[in-house]
Amino acid sequence: MEKIVAFSDWLWGYPLVSLLLLASLFTTIYLGFIQFRHFPTIMKQTFGSINKTPKGEGTITPRQALTSALSSTVGAANIIGVPTAIMMGGPGAVFWMIVIAFLGMALKFSENVLGIHYREKNKKGEFVGGPTHYMKKGFKNNSVGKVFASIFAFALMIEIIPSIMVQGNSASGTVSDTFNVDAGIVSIIIAVIAALVVFGGVKRIATFTEFLVPIMVGLYLILGFVIIIMNIAHLPGIVALIFEKAFRPDAAIGGSFGAALAATIRWGFARGIYSNEAGLGTSPIAHAAAKTDHPVRQAFWGISEIIVDTIVICSTTAFVVLVSDVWKESDAKENSAALTARAYEHAFGGIGSSIVSISMIFFVFSTVIVIIYYGTRMAEFLFGMTASAIMKLVYLASIIIGGYGVGTELWKLLDLALAIVLIPNIIAVLILAPQVKRLTKDFFDRKLHHD
Repeated sequence: MEKIVAFSDWLWGYPLVSLLLLASLFTTIYLGFIQFRHFPTIMKQTFGSINKTPKGEGTITPRQALTSALSSTVGAANIIGVPTAIMMGGPGAVFWMIVIAFLGMALKFSENVLGIHYREKNKKGEFVGGPTHYMKKGFKNNSVGKVFASIFAFALMIEIIPSIMVQGNSASGTVSDTFNVDAGIVSIIIAVIAALVVFGGVKRIATFTEFLVPIMVGLYLILGFVIIIMNIAHLPGIVALIFEKAFRPDAAIGGSFGAALAATIRWGFARGIYSNEAGLGTSPIAHAAAKTDHPVRQAFWGISEIIVDTIVICSTTAFVVLVSDVWKESDAKENSAALTARAYEHAFGGIGSSIVSISMIFFVFSTVIVIIYYGTRMAEFLFGMTASAIMKLVYLASIIIGGYGVGTELWKLLDLALAIVLIPNIIAVLILAPQVKRLTKDFFDRKLHHD
């Protein structure tokens, strides 16, 4: 097991970060810097049309698809992952986190275009799609496409089990520490509430996330902005520090200047990539169910996801940690995961850390219900509707098992399983990039962006 963990740690260092960077760069250049050149159009088609009646066929609304996909990406990592990146890579990591977020928009846009273009209806009459469908159908139903689709589906279906265990443990542990309630009992309550949502199907999940996501994100951001305003005198210096350390990091981070710069970029890129899930292939599973008249129109929401998740939420966490100076405390590196809660506690007292705990619970819960949906879609693709129902029960049981702290050895396989999900998806998106380009050209040639 130790060798597997060591290999997984190495793989999720420079190899996969480099792969995602190159894929993001390629799609950005190949699509003519779409996320920059057409930024006003993207905003108009997403946030600017949020209350408009959607055109075309689908199972859920575009906004519900966005909040469902955001539920998966907005998780504990937004609260505890960002300060870890700052402590490991220095303040300059924040700059590189934002850089990879902008580049990753083209990659996420591409996988969403493909996911919606190749979607189909299942036996319940629901629209389903994602990497499994564009691998199978985009490769003309040949054996390579079917193998890629099967590997992706099986790896994601299995990966979600330890992922839910970790999320369940995180949520129940947070509640236990904050409110002095038994973690096991908390995990059972979470599983019961999750069951009420996930057994209602995609429409109930979408309705639930549409209600929950704006509230949980809004509360966290408003209080984060208050902390930044309370420390506004520090803000210009922090912005200057982020830019300075992005290119001239402290040598202490990595020994030499070159190693320090590499560590800063690596941690910034890694945080941005892990947070917004660009290239992972999960977002298209949610967006494939949306009502839309063109794949490109709906895929613009994938770009909006990154704006909310990384550019807004992760950046807010970063500035809260930096302007409040909690990152300078003597034990900051050893307790990096707790720095956000510490910053809120410094600003608002005991209620501040409780707010972070409550935010963490909501973030984790919303993530769990959506990744259960992703996993059951993979089971449905591989084995049919009965397997999908069985996997719901397996995933719900995983919440409870994780809450009791069982299965920790399995958690070590999480990153490796994630790599097995990511690699075939990246290859498929790059191979099918001409299809993305053709559909994007069709959207703008037909002047659908003026609708």
